[in-house]
Amino acid sequence: MNIIIKKQVFTLHPYGSLYWKDRNILLISDLHLGKISHFRKNGFAIPNSAIPKNFEKLNELLDLYQPQKIIFLGDLFHSTLNSEWYYFDNWVQLISQKIILIEGNHDIVAKQFYENLHVEVVERLQIDDFLLTHHPMETDNLFNFCGHIHPRVVLSGLGKQYLKIPCYFRKPNQLILPAFGEFTGNYTLKPSTNDKVYVLTPNEVIEVNLV
Repeated sequence: MNIIIKKQVFTLHPYGSLYWKDRNILLISDLHLGKISHFRKNGFAIPNSAIPKNFEKLNELLDLYQPQKIIFLGDLFHSTLNSEWYYFDNWVQLISQKIILIEGNHDIVAKQFYENLHVEVVERLQIDDFLLTHHPMETDNLFNFCGHIHPRVVLSGLGKQYLKIPCYFRKPNQLILPAFGEFTGNYTLKPSTNDKVYVLTPNEVIEVNLV
């Protein structure tokens, strides 16, 4: 699905990425690498095959869009270093794209590790009329792309049936990206009159009206 923001074209993907066509930039939020290994270490029965799934999805997107740059909108790595860092290290060395990480609250890995991989780490980033952050930030003149919330909405049906579905949550001057990583969890948001919601399905992104 394509949307227009400030005369720029952006593509929403069912994996939760945002492709900025005019700038050839791929935006991804809340990958939370290392979280699966952290849970497995603490006795949770999560299959080991879930770890490479994140990188398979990333590679699919790189093949699809051929972006010049990848910008992670925070919480790239879940906490302290564990075995999943080596998956990331290997992946970075295999791709050609420049990588920028906007720091999130979970990004506590020492910057030296990112510097060794030529990954640029910043607190926030402004490109044209757009402000890229991890936490949602209200601004007067800039449109904010952010993450952190892991947004989802509740779709209700007949017979008290309902579905909780991850989504892109758009306010008049902001777009909150869904969490990209496997096993990240989500937080339910309720849209107001001027908000737009784009839900993720296995094969497409669909705009839904919940107001």
